[in-house]
Amino acid sequence: MEVIRTISELKNRLAKAKGKQLGFVPTMGYFHEGHTSLMDAARKENDLVVTSVFVNPLQFGPNEDFEKYPRDESQDIQMAKHHGVDILFIPTNSDMYPRKMTITMHAESITSILCGRSRPGHFDGVVTVLTKLFNLIEPNKVYFGLKDAQQFSVVDNLIKDLNFPIQLVGLPTIREMSGLAKSSRNVNLTDSERSEAIWLYKSLQAGQQLIIDGEKCPDKIMHIVKDMIITHTTGTIDYVEMYRYPELQPVTSQIETQIIIAIAVQFSHARLIDNIIVDQTGMLIERI
Repeated sequence: MEVIRTISELKNRLAKAKGKQLGFVPTMGYFHEGHTSLMDAARKENDLVVTSVFVNPLQFGPNEDFEKYPRDESQDIQMAKHHGVDILFIPTNSDMYPRKMTITMHAESITSILCGRSRPGHFDGVVTVLTKLFNLIEPNKVYFGLKDAQQFSVVDNLIKDLNFPIQLVGLPTIREMSGLAKSSRNVNLTDSERSEAIWLYKSLQAGQQLIIDGEKCPDKIMHIVKDMIITHTTGTIDYVEMYRYPELQPVTSQIETQIIIAIAVQFSHARLIDNIIVDQTGMLIERI
């Protein structure tokens, strides 16, 4: 595996790989099984696998955890090597943003809901850095976990709107044995909060079971999900919402198509998100 730290070196290396099927896994590092599952899928489906590690400052607000975001470069290098990555791209802020941006990008429509509502400008930063990375790497396939379901929809729109010749692959959320979704931010939970956090997924499963049992009313399902989180955790609910997926359009009356139930809960030092995507019968959708 090659560790590349500059854009010029990356361009020179990729110029030698013209004609190869290239899979790309963009990350902010501090790898866990969710990240490595994307690398494993990319390894199976491509000739060359590129993974990036870049904690993008543009997608953090002024009161968010950019400085405290967990980092462990040496561990990331070892894990990427173990999971078949060919090129690990670790650029600096000054290399990615050598000057103040004179052209800005703004993600429209579906960014005013879910995480976008409480994190204004977040998805503008996401589409900006991904546009730069897509132009630099020119992948054939790009891999994202469906835990960040809103981000997946934003990336889908980015690829379609800007005509990137890229196939977007969404893969299942990887969970701990307790059901807690793997996240780099889990390290910021206290022991008691980690015990409570398992109820995020339990509440989603309860919502799914209601759909399986024939419940079609979104409000009734979301009420049960909210009640379980409130009863079993000390976290503050940011949102519990349901949308048609991946369009992220409101479910106004009855569940009649594929939907997402998405939640975000703020604990003392960690904001956790989770979701399930199911069809109208409640069957879990794990790959898009």
